[in-house]
Amino acid sequence: MFKHHHYPKAIILQAVYFKLRFTLSYRDVEELLSIRGVKVDHSTIQRWVYKFSPMIEANMHRRKRQVCTSWRMDETYIIVGGKDRYLFRAVDKYGDTIDFLLTKRRMKGSAQKFLNKAIGNNGKPRIINIDKSGANKVGIKTFNKRNFTNVEWRQCKYLNNIVEQDHRNIKRRITIGTGFKEFESAQRTLAGIEIINIIRKNQIENSKSTTYKTFHSLAA
Repeated sequence: MFKHHHYPKAIILQAVYFKLRFTLSYRDVEELLSIRGVKVDHSTIQRWVYKFSPMIEANMHRRKRQVCTSWRMDETYIIVGGKDRYLFRAVDKYGDTIDFLLTKRRMKGSAQKFLNKAIGNNGKPRIINIDKSGANKVGIKTFNKRNFTNVEWRQCKYLNNIVEQDHRNIKRRITIGTGFKEFESAQRTLAGIEIINIIRKNQIENSKSTTYKTFHSLAA
């Protein structure tokens, strides 16, 4: 994966980590690296984030600790290229991140796509708590019908406070930052930010001594 790159793996991962961990623009990361004696253009750093985030996410899911079977599912809007997009997210009742997915629309198909991803990576939950979103309710019902299963669901607003509070870490990063212009770039960058949060929540098996070392190990 890192072969044929002009820069060594350690420099690439450090640049990607800076972007995903801290509220920095790509030009900020370029400047930080230049202070350390590394000359690299900000557009190259952006390409690194775009290329390596999916690989790191795949490794993260293989090493993420098992979550409990009581889920809290919700979505929040993200502005991408001046348009509202929807970030579906779920945490368990202890606040551990289950999964995430940025979608272009807030529809039952989007909710079902998220459920397919979350259950595929984490196994079937016993129950999912949602808010009054019709898309989420229909998405769960459709999932049950198509998969001949019976995932329970309930609508209890205060139980979803934990996932709504968890949204704030993501929203804060985006609000302070420069925002997103393209959907695919937003999807991959948000995945990287979520991975850092998962590491910081100590959800990775065989985690290293620091967040960065664990992040680095996910790219092995």
